[in-house]
Amino acid sequence: MIAEHEGAGALVILANFVSPLAVDLSEASVLRQWSEQAPRKIWLTRPRDVLVVPVPLGDAFRRYAFERLRIPDGSVTVVTVPDAPHMAMAQALAVHGLLEPLRALVHARPGARLLPTALDEATVALAADLGTPLVAFEAGGPGMETLRTVSDLNTKSGFRALAGRIGMRLPAGRVCTGAEVFPVTCDLLAEHERVVVKPDRSAGGHGLRFVARGEEPAQPPAAPGSRWVVEQYVDHTRAVSAQGHTTAERVAVLFDGEMRMDGGSFAGYSSPLGGLPEATRAELADWTRALGRQLAADGYRGPYSLDAVCATDGTLYALECNVRRTATTTAYAMLTRLRGAGLPAPAWSTGTAHAACALSFDAAVTCLTEAGLDFRPGDGEGVIFYADAPANGTDWRYAAFAADHGRLTEVEVRLTAALGHDDGS
Repeated sequence: MIAEHEGAGALVILANFVSPLAVDLSEASVLRQWSEQAPRKIWLTRPRDVLVVPVPLGDAFRRYAFERLRIPDGSVTVVTVPDAPHMAMAQALAVHGLLEPLRALVHARPGARLLPTALDEATVALAADLGTPLVAFEAGGPGMETLRTVSDLNTKSGFRALAGRIGMRLPAGRVCTGAEVFPVTCDLLAEHERVVVKPDRSAGGHGLRFVARGEEPAQPPAAPGSRWVVEQYVDHTRAVSAQGHTTAERVAVLFDGEMRMDGGSFAGYSSPLGGLPEATRAELADWTRALGRQLAADGYRGPYSLDAVCATDGTLYALECNVRRTATTTAYAMLTRLRGAGLPAPAWSTGTAHAACALSFDAAVTCLTEAGLDFRPGDGEGVIFYADAPANGTDWRYAAFAADHGRLTEVEVRLTAALGHDDGS
């Protein structure tokens, strides 16, 4: 049992990666890229659940996941919803004639509940249309005030406004329009050696640009009236985050960890967070709880995360929050489920492992098996390919688990070797 399964009735798991919460719906290419990760939601399913995804699931991956979850293949109904230009996934269902079939599936599952990745207006309207409650929300679902809060806090400017009010430390910065980005960037570069230019609504590092003093700040490829945030770049040793969860009764910090970054973009995660002063880690947790209390007061129920960096002098600076299911949420739920109740939480990580040549899904799993890394329920350590086969056959998204960070590093080194690379590649 995991938190998502609390309560009676089947789940309709809506992997709505195509949502206006993360980026503008005109950003078709990045939305398609993110949608390729949607198959990972299979790790939340149980028999009779319905999984609604924007891309098909490979047969080999489906069998692999169900075998490890110990549920019968075919016991979960999968509905694939192709994208529709400039539309949230919840709206694309009707465009592709899939709303009535989904309604029939819900009707056949009395007590079904909707579990979306992102809580946007289209999803709330879909839940009302289907007559299904949203997981964790009280009767009647979230109101417009809650939806406004969720939308605002998934912007850089909305987060900065709230974070400042509840006492988080922030990098120096300003909110501006697209027409103002150039002069604002120049002003901040007069005070700081380097700045970050951020689209107001973006996720995973998409659209960020780093500008150093002496460089020519490029004009953003955006309308003059678009919204941006220009911030001091904090020279840091660690990029960290904490995952919170709020209900009507309590706010909890579920886990924390270090974000693995590649050019400002999220590339993986390692948990739990170690190697920081205890006071710094405690401050991150305190900020996460304070954010959760504000979300709870505004009617939000469910997961959220807080991202921050630790400066070279040890000072913590908050950067943004994600009020939705994030890249780490499903991995943590999968780990909790496969490890079993009552066992101590292991060290775990996510990332992308690169194979020396293109592999089929079954061939990649054979590499894990031969290396003694194929994770099974109850194991103490190992590796899961949790997001289906990559299109190029070489870039494999994985989750690794071990007793501690030392063993976890060994597991990741062995994974690299198993896929055809030596330790230095």
